[in-house]
Amino acid sequence: MPARPDLGAGRCVTLDAMASKDTWRAAYEAAAPADATFETMSGVPLEPLYGPDDPSDGVGFPGQYPYTRGPYASMYRSKLWTMRMFAGFGTPADTNARFKDLLAAGGTGLSTAFDLPTLMGRDSDDPLAEGEVGKCGVAVDTLADMHDLFADIDLGAVTTSMTINSPAAVIFAMYVATAEDHGVERARLGGTLQNDILKEYQAQKEFVFPPRPSMRLVRDTMTFCAAEMPRWHPISISGYHIREAGSTAAQELAFTLANGFAYVELAQQAGLPVDAFAPRLSFFFNAHIDFFEEIAKYRAARRIWARWLRDRYGATDERSMTLRFHTQTAGVSLTAQQPEVNVARTAIEALAGVLGGTQSLHTNSMDEALALPTEKAARIALRTQQVIAHETGVTNVADPLGGSWFVEELTDEMERRATEIFEHLDRIGGGSILEGVHAGIDDGWFQAEIADSAYELERKVQSGRRVVVGVNAFTEGNDDASMEILRITAEQEQTQIKRLGAVKADRDSDAVARALDEVRRVADDAEANLMPTLIDAVRTMATEGEVMAALADVFGTYTETPVI
Repeated sequence: MPARPDLGAGRCVTLDAMASKDTWRAAYEAAAPADATFETMSGVPLEPLYGPDDPSDGVGFPGQYPYTRGPYASMYRSKLWTMRMFAGFGTPADTNARFKDLLAAGGTGLSTAFDLPTLMGRDSDDPLAEGEVGKCGVAVDTLADMHDLFADIDLGAVTTSMTINSPAAVIFAMYVATAEDHGVERARLGGTLQNDILKEYQAQKEFVFPPRPSMRLVRDTMTFCAAEMPRWHPISISGYHIREAGSTAAQELAFTLANGFAYVELAQQAGLPVDAFAPRLSFFFNAHIDFFEEIAKYRAARRIWARWLRDRYGATDERSMTLRFHTQTAGVSLTAQQPEVNVARTAIEALAGVLGGTQSLHTNSMDEALALPTEKAARIALRTQQVIAHETGVTNVADPLGGSWFVEELTDEMERRATEIFEHLDRIGGGSILEGVHAGIDDGWFQAEIADSAYELERKVQSGRRVVVGVNAFTEGNDDASMEILRITAEQEQTQIKRLGAVKADRDSDAVARALDEVRRVADDAEANLMPTLIDAVRTMATEGEVMAALADVFGTYTETPVI
């Protein structure tokens, strides 16, 4: 091995620090492949980690508290991130074919996009769904659709992410029932349910019920998974949509982690010890175009989460303190003008996610400012990840930018700005982040903060202070012929509606009615867990819209007070 640069020259190496270095080395050697060679293209051997033997308390080693440099000792030397490409359009059969294409192209996990009616808890034959069925994702109305969506895919062998929130418990019930119908017991299922309802009120606006009843559903999925599904992540606490709505990187970091703390307090109120559920909490961040700021954001996120889980919430299990996250490149950074340039944007953003230590990554397709991605565009987006993983060499060393004066200062600044927000929420919540988040939603504070940030960025773009290639500068080529895009047809919508009609005609209507009555009864019992009842209901072929309507009979619906 070559001599490493002595970044700690002149500093005293303590016994505790040496023990930490020894602990890291032992964990690395236990995980990394013993016979692998890691070197540059020119044949220069590479160490798995660079830095001082006695790093500061806020940096440490990969796989060790506070995890600034990564959640695992060996990082990508032993296991690459999951290449989880987001897919969903048209009918379940259409998306099933795309899933199989992505897996065949080297994708290593599935991520499901649902259409707007499904996200809003409405069936495809609802009058308010007209014209939207299958447009922004796949339509799922009944258990039969979930069977079609995952037909001939071994749910025990792949991990699945489902991007859905207000109806998350209902869709999750369909997924569990589908797996069991295919002979895969629920304890074997691995994947993630987004299920992050707080950010819906703050940013994405796909809510149905008021915040507190919605949090009841989150609580029930968390306790259900803690008891019966040890490999499943019941929440993906999502900053992605907060950033897409216009927040800054620091706001995305702070709002996301604050929501995470709120879910921790929710589960603790339900009687769950923190170490019984926290290891299965996961996060979902945006990878925007400001390269170094994004890397600093991820490093700060791990450090903040570790400190709060240990010091405030009493976690003792290292897995509870270890923040793991999925990353998606920034949809809002894509341009309809010169869409091929989006390939470059996505590559830079994906590289930031990797250098920041992501566990899972979706790369947006170049045509997504125009429509859902074509098969070709989605394949190029996946190939972008594969080039980063296998050609650039960035996976050879953990946290390769750690120790950069710039990156370390940005990491500290991200934490400072996030701390100011946590202090505000703690204050308005009377010492509870959960109550602070509720208060911030109720009085429009989150919405106003995001709106102000979005407005300020737009002013910079409009004035030319922030250059967006092809939009306010370098516009030559904007008139080139448009590319071929994916179009969802009216025939596909009618196919889905006919499928729903056939399921309704073939089911036992009395059994459906009894199941929905049971949903209402259990929903009315605040201490009961709704998940078993929801699984029973969807097995009768009760539709998503029917189950959501039954819940609304008890929970009511929510209308936001606009922030101007």
